[in-house]
Amino acid sequence: MPVAKTPATKRPRRADQEQIKNWVERVAAAFAQHFGLPPITGRILGWLLICDPPEQSAGEIADAIGASRASLTTSMRLLTVGNLVRRRHRPGERTTFFRIDDDAWEKVIRQRIAAMASLREITEDAMVLVGPDSERASRVRAAHDFFGWLAEVFAAPRVARKAGRPRTNAA
Repeated sequence: MPVAKTPATKRPRRADQEQIKNWVERVAAAFAQHFGLPPITGRILGWLLICDPPEQSAGEIADAIGASRASLTTSMRLLTVGNLVRRRHRPGERTTFFRIDDDAWEKVIRQRIAAMASLREITEDAMVLVGPDSERASRVRAAHDFFGWLAEVFAAPRVARKAGRPRTNAA
């Protein structure tokens, strides 16, 4: 009995440049809407998330997102100072390369949460100043409780998932 031939497994096709450009624009729009970032900053983030190779020079980034190198300066400074994008120099090369590390998002968000949670001490001082049961303290108490909750919820380390495995909604 002849064995039925199955079609060779197709490799996923590479996204074409237009699809990538559209995705980068979606990232830019999302960061502009939700975080008030300039569109160019969002484009840089979008490009560095999806580019290959993952390290890109300012010139490569500018070419990819259709911006001038000069227009990248402020956004790159914002992203590197904020620790979302990392600068690298390769031995023997003068060019600076930029990348988003795999754990950059978690590091940045945890830093922001820790900074917010540190405000709990300040709100505690405010309640001492105005009295913890005074009507004036209600806003301070609400902030104090929130900062305490924030610190507690995000204190636990995140359970890492294996790289390359898609997230599922299954329990």
